[in-house]
Amino acid sequence: MTAFALVAATQTAAAQPKPDPDWPCAQRRVPTISAGAVWSGPPLDQAGDWGQDFQAAELAQTLASRRTPDSEMDGLIDAFLEKVAADPSAGTKDQRLTHVFAGVFELLNTERARILDGITRYSRAQNRLAEKIRGESDKLSELKDSPAAPETDETRTLETALKWDDRIFQERRQSLTYVCETPVLLEKRAFDIGRKIQAKL
Repeated sequence: MTAFALVAATQTAAAQPKPDPDWPCAQRRVPTISAGAVWSGPPLDQAGDWGQDFQAAELAQTLASRRTPDSEMDGLIDAFLEKVAADPSAGTKDQRLTHVFAGVFELLNTERARILDGITRYSRAQNRLAEKIRGESDKLSELKDSPAAPETDETRTLETALKWDDRIFQERRQSLTYVCETPVLLEKRAFDIGRKIQAKL
């Protein structure tokens, strides 16, 4: 390898973000949803304050809510467009639909950031529990230094604690798949809502 290639490889390696020990999910942690990945309509940063368009803000909150099923979204958007047509002084259809998605985008990004922080806290709690389990296991090994070592109140208490902590750890690990899918589902929701709104522009 030439000196130039060696320097380039070193710089590339240095530029790679270091793995976050508190991030347990397979997918890389991305702090926010990229607008360009979910929206190809009018620029959101030029849409103005969507919160001041009360009808658009109300629809944005409804669409962003995970309690709202996909099957209801088109009807909700169409009902909003009827209100837009009845009051053209409030803005054009494209302006107000852009307000709606700007609201959806901000709300979903806010919720997603909260969930990412929750996943990090979840992972830290798991790491602490893993350390506790290792400590309990080591202590039990010291007390039962041979298969013939008699059971004592201390060893029985430690065995019970170890079994309980291990059970909690395994249950949390099994639920981690669902926890890690949640940010991805929010990204998909933003994309799907964006496509539905863009179809009405």
